[in-house]
Amino acid sequence: METFHNPDRFMSDLRQVLSQGRKRIGILVGAGAPLAIRVNDKNEIDPNGKSLIPGVEALTLQATSGLTEIQTKAVEAIKASLGSTANIESVLSRIRLLEQALGNTKVEGLDSEEYKQLGKDICKKISEIVGVYLPKERNAYSDLIAWITGTVRSNSVEIFTTNYDFLFEEAFERVRSPYFDGFSGGSKPFFDPVSVAGDDLPARWAKLWKMHGSLGWALEDGAVIRGHGREAAELVYPDHLKYDLTQKQPYSALFERLKRFLLTPDSLLLTVGFSFRDAHICAVLDESLAMNANTAVLAFQYQDLAKEEPAVKLASDRPNLSVYAADGAVIGGVPGKWRPGELPKNWGSIRESFWAARWPKGPNQFLLGDFAAFARFCALAQANDLIAQSLKRDEPDRSDDETQGSGIIEVQLKEGQK
Repeated sequence: METFHNPDRFMSDLRQVLSQGRKRIGILVGAGAPLAIRVNDKNEIDPNGKSLIPGVEALTLQATSGLTEIQTKAVEAIKASLGSTANIESVLSRIRLLEQALGNTKVEGLDSEEYKQLGKDICKKISEIVGVYLPKERNAYSDLIAWITGTVRSNSVEIFTTNYDFLFEEAFERVRSPYFDGFSGGSKPFFDPVSVAGDDLPARWAKLWKMHGSLGWALEDGAVIRGHGREAAELVYPDHLKYDLTQKQPYSALFERLKRFLLTPDSLLLTVGFSFRDAHICAVLDESLAMNANTAVLAFQYQDLAKEEPAVKLASDRPNLSVYAADGAVIGGVPGKWRPGELPKNWGSIRESFWAARWPKGPNQFLLGDFAAFARFCALAQANDLIAQSLKRDEPDRSDDETQGSGIIEVQLKEGQK
C-alpha cells in the first residue's frame, strides 16, 4: 500500500516551534545554501544572475583554471583518469596521493613537491572563489538572521556550517547581532575549545561553528588564530585527508560540539543545503541519533527523494531523522509521496511559502530544500501565529493510506500509520 505524507501537518508544527523560541534549535548548513542566492555582476540580487558561490562542477572548473601549462596538463590527466567521478574533491584527493607517493619521481611532469604546490595553488583559488561578499539587499542569510534575532529564546540558536565563506558573519554584523564562533581575543583571536564545549553565553548570542574551517583562519605556532581577512585560509579542504584533519583542533572540538548538541535532550537540528555525502559528519549524526531517541533531525533536500540516496538511507536506519525532499518525504522511517489535503482556513499564503511551483508552469512541490525558501519560511514563522489545533480542526479526515497525526517535534517524527 502506497503511503502519502501531508506537508501541511508537518509545516504547521514546525512553524509553531520556530515561532516560540523555547526549543533548542540547531541548523546544519551545507554548500548548497549559497547556490540559492543569485546575483548580477554588481553583486546585486538578480533572479536571472549567477549563484553567489558556484556548485561543485563550476567550482571544479574555476579552481583548476589559470594554472601553469605543466600544472594544467597534470590536472587534465587526473580528470581523465577519474572519468565521471572527476570533481574538485576527487582531483585534490589524487593530488594529495601523488604528493605523498612520488618523492623525486615525476608523473605528468611533476614530482612530489610540485604536486604539493599544485594542491596549494588550487586551494588558494578555492579561497578566492568563496571569498565573496553578501549582497546588500535582503537575502536568504538576512532572512535567517531576522528569525534568529526576532524571538526571545531559552537557548542559543547554533549554526553548524561546512562552508568557508563569511556570509553568516556579514549577516550577523550588519544587524549588530552578537554571535560566538569559538575564538577569543582582540589582537590575534585564538580558538578556545573550553568555551566551545560550554553553554555559558546568554541565549541571545547565536553560535556559529565552521566545521571545515574558514577564511580568515591562520596557523601560528601550531595554533589556529582568526583575523586575517580573506587572505588566510586554514581549511579542511575537500580531499581524502579531510577525515584525518577533523581529528585535530579546532575541528575535533567543533565536531564534539555537534555531537553534544544532538545528545542534549529535546534538541532539533534542521539541515539545508547539505548533501549527506560528508562521511565524518554523517557518522556523528548516525551515532548521536542512535544514542538519543529524544532528538530529531529534519533534513530539507532540494531534489526528489530518488536523487537524495545518502539522506534517505540514513533516515531509513534512524527514524528520528526525517527527509523532506521535493516530491516526498521519509518520516518515521517510512517513505511516501507528498499529498496536501484540502486547504485549511487561513493557510493559503502560508502553504505557498513551502508548497508551490519552483519554476513557471512547473508542478507544485515542496520548496524548503531551497535555502532561500527555507530562510524565508523561518522569517515568516513570526508573522502569523497559526495554532496547530486550528489546522487539525479545519482539515477533513484523511484516508487510510495517508500519514496521520501531527506534533512532529513532540514525538520526534515517529508518525503512526493508520
